[in-house]
Amino acid sequence: MIMSTPNLLAILFAISATFFVSTRCNDDRPRHGGVALFIFGDSLADAGTNNYINASYFKANFYPYGETFFHYPTGRASNGRLIADFIAEYAKLPLIPPYVRLQEHGFMGGVNFAGGGAGALVDTFQGLVVNLHTQLKQMEELEKNLRREVGNEKAKRIVSEGVYFISIGSNDYVARVADNSTLLQSISMEDYVGMVIGNITAVLKGMYEAGGRKFAVMGVGPLGCVPGMRPSTRNGSCLGEANKLAKVHNAALTSMLAKLETQLPGFEHSYFDFYTSLSERIQYPSKYGFKVAKTACCGSGPYRSISSCGGMRGVREYSLCRRPEKYVFFDSYHPSERVNKQFAQLMWNGSPSVTRPRNLKALFESGHV
Repeated sequence: MIMSTPNLLAILFAISATFFVSTRCNDDRPRHGGVALFIFGDSLADAGTNNYINASYFKANFYPYGETFFHYPTGRASNGRLIADFIAEYAKLPLIPPYVRLQEHGFMGGVNFAGGGAGALVDTFQGLVVNLHTQLKQMEELEKNLRREVGNEKAKRIVSEGVYFISIGSNDYVARVADNSTLLQSISMEDYVGMVIGNITAVLKGMYEAGGRKFAVMGVGPLGCVPGMRPSTRNGSCLGEANKLAKVHNAALTSMLAKLETQLPGFEHSYFDFYTSLSERIQYPSKYGFKVAKTACCGSGPYRSISSCGGMRGVREYSLCRRPEKYVFFDSYHPSERVNKQFAQLMWNGSPSVTRPRNLKALFESGHV
């Protein structure tokens, strides 16, 4: 059964509407200068949001997901931790729970709003995902509840000094490449990217209006080179159309972020060149400690490109590698935990060639009143 968008939103807000009855802001928890981490985006950052919605294709709450680190599935589309999990560790924060589980956990140094399959465009997989605009609404609701619970000044400090981690855009372009509808194809590549960037800009400004000042934004990776895209080409090479979309997106994104930093007082950002970092590991896997870069650890079909990992997405049979740490990709679209850790390290203290104009360590240490 496909759930309509209104019903999906109603359930999500119903789950979280009363969580502040038990919410607590424990100042004795170890933190990097008391800085909270707020996580937004898609399956690269989803820590279990989709476990609570009826979107089975975008769930990852079954074996073998999570097998390496957690030893059970958490909803993360990886064999272990995600980039944002490692960032939390480096910032001396606990694993940040999904927004929909705050009633259970309370406020533990941040909130994860990300949901697998999410896009910047409301139309991307509409009704099946928690899109970026909905994630912003949840953040605004969180800010209001924080004010009620801990007072205006403390809430303002938590929100303004927090770091906003954002990974979004990939699904918007995967949807365009996969959908041959006349409507999508009638929009030029540049105009389509402009729509995606426009939506991201609007959400960033919404976060800024809610009090956010420090933003860590990931670019889009080489979408055409993931295992799930390779069978679309004759010889299993990278799909050029998808990569071109990613490049145009990243150029527009970096330009937009630089512009916001000049337009909005106090706005600071850190941009991670996800495209180059992942491309290097695909092209030269042994240089980074990997053996397999074109084929996924888990899945079926050529390059294990079919998203059948776990046998829960319509295809029961699948293959699973023995050593996921040797693979760049765990499944047909998502990196392995080892790659996630390497990227988190680059985001945390990497040089301006890959993380610019400042890394996340500098962003966490930058104070705002």
